[in-house]
Amino acid sequence: MFVEDQSAAIAFLRDPASHGITAPVEVIETHISLIFLAGDRAYKLKRAVRLPYADFSTLKLRQRYCQAELALNMRTAPEIYCGIRGITRDASGKTSFDGDGRTIDYVVEMHRFAQDLLFDHMAECGQLSKPLMEETAERIADFHKSAEILHSGSGRENLSAVLDINHAAFSAVTLFSAQESEYLTRLFRNALDRHGQLLDERERAGMIRHCHGDLHLHNIFLGPEGPRMFDCIDFNDHLATTDILYDLAFLLTDLWHRDLPDFANAVVNRYLDRTGDDAGYGLFPFLLALRAAIRAHVGATQLRDLGDQTGHAAEEARAYRDLAQSLLQDKEPILIAIGGLSGSGKSTLAEAMAPHLGLAPGARLLESDRLRRAMLRYSRGTPMPAEAYRPDVSAKVYAALVEKAELVTRAGGSVVANAVFTNAEERQAIEQVAKKSGLRFVGLWLEADQSILRSRIETRPVTDSDATVTVLDQQLSRGTGEISWTRLDAGRPRALVASEAMSLLAEDRLSED
Repeated sequence: MFVEDQSAAIAFLRDPASHGITAPVEVIETHISLIFLAGDRAYKLKRAVRLPYADFSTLKLRQRYCQAELALNMRTAPEIYCGIRGITRDASGKTSFDGDGRTIDYVVEMHRFAQDLLFDHMAECGQLSKPLMEETAERIADFHKSAEILHSGSGRENLSAVLDINHAAFSAVTLFSAQESEYLTRLFRNALDRHGQLLDERERAGMIRHCHGDLHLHNIFLGPEGPRMFDCIDFNDHLATTDILYDLAFLLTDLWHRDLPDFANAVVNRYLDRTGDDAGYGLFPFLLALRAAIRAHVGATQLRDLGDQTGHAAEEARAYRDLAQSLLQDKEPILIAIGGLSGSGKSTLAEAMAPHLGLAPGARLLESDRLRRAMLRYSRGTPMPAEAYRPDVSAKVYAALVEKAELVTRAGGSVVANAVFTNAEERQAIEQVAKKSGLRFVGLWLEADQSILRSRIETRPVTDSDATVTVLDQQLSRGTGEISWTRLDAGRPRALVASEAMSLLAEDRLSED
């Protein structure tokens, strides 16, 4: 390893003259790379380091992983990756890009984009939105569908190897004691034992693929054509070859850690609406805990190697460790059904409640309108024909809702089922899901004056529902029969309805205890 060669390459990249500019070169440092921002270009240099999960210690290895970085990131952000540049030094000692002399290092060249377009910056500034995060979820889902399926071992073995790497990484830092690291490892091993069979089933079903591997907010940016994922793991194929839900879990963990549970829940639900992968929902707390542990030991490694440049590095690493431990605790799942006529605010209430039920990322939101669109292949915002609401179509939608609720609850996840539920048999069917699994069930019925329902339907923005006043009239004409679920006055401000619903859940839990 020629440390002096990399030092010369770093000095060259820091020099504005190397890029034909006069403004200072901005440098972003991580524990494994340096990114030089110069003019309209960015250059990423891999540090000459050897870690338990990454080895850039030789020039040949750094070249290899630069090539891998370029190829892999072209899958999700081809517009920003330009190519690989060699940094050379001739006999006179002159250093240049792609010169005639000896190559002393390699960099990946990229088109530069404004740092305030990174999702972590947008999160800090309050610029993320639910529609943007849902679009991001759909982009990730589409990427996962096209990612290469790899069968290189069982699902259990795949994540067991991650636990081994985590344990080695925690052992190499001083922020966490040996006792703390051993306790966390024990929790993870116990959780892996519980989920091992499902992970193996998912591997056999082709759910382990060559994914992004580092899908947190800092590696997503808002481009001209929408959200883009970049800077994937290129240095360790095993870390990037994983269950697709584990890939998504990094983004969910980041959002949860930043106290953005509504966005985390919106992402996971829109993703599953797109993929239909409901059987794996109960894995998410374990998968998020794994991702939180990685953020903890990476932060501790940066603290050891680079110092506490922000003044919050140790606090941040410990917060991620604490999140991991909390997600490995047991918490009883729950099934909540929300019914009511069109315009009563079911979707609003369901979306308000779902992030706060169960462990992160909250409850699976099963909404009849979303299922109807998925079944009939109508994208959001595209009007559905009247035939979409025929009784036979609705029967299939409710059957799918019940089936998915069974999948999620069987895997240990909580569910919020949101539908009109005007038919007594439909209400009984969703209640039966909870009875079969021995889960706690809460049924909520929203009611409001007809004039309020009509006004809301006529003035609401584009949503997944296409229900019109005519559809409401049909619901009113059919009637509902006897309602045994808890009735809520939905004519009030929706925040008050949500507050009452959450209070009812707490009171119900206290009465059971």
